[in-house]
Amino acid sequence: MTPVHEEGTPSRLVETAQRALLAMRLGDDAGAIEAAALEALATDDTRALMLLLFRTCSDMVTTLGDGGAAPVKVQVFDSEGEEVTIDDAEPPVRTAVRTLLAEVHGNTDDASEQLEIALANASPDEVESLVVQALRWTMRLSTACLERDLPVEPWIAEALLD
Repeated sequence: MTPVHEEGTPSRLVETAQRALLAMRLGDDAGAIEAAALEALATDDTRALMLLLFRTCSDMVTTLGDGGAAPVKVQVFDSEGEEVTIDDAEPPVRTAVRTLLAEVHGNTDDASEQLEIALANASPDEVESLVVQALRWTMRLSTACLERDLPVEPWIAEALLD
């Protein structure tokens, strides 16, 4: 039986996300993708990993936004890490934005559907881009929460504060 983390998430997915965040924190996007072990994960596991990251980002957006009382800006980045408008973003990044917005608005089924469509139609490079975007948002949002002494999932804090 696979160990399970909070909210029924398998521990191996949390550990995979932690390894990828640690590599990302060290500035190693390629290492983050390698740590995410996308080739080794089944499509359902990749989707579950992505939903874990987006669900966590959604929680942090809500926390940072003071339950909706203060706006939170979601930034979109290209493959070089430069901010771009949503209209100029690559398709996987647009998918990431739609998925995050669905999660923020409590539409987990819509978020899952967005990822399902993306994973079914995306090239391996596009899937990697989607994972990198989710990891960048997770890092930036968690850093913002930590700087404001707001709660962050313990598994994220472990990856970022080690």
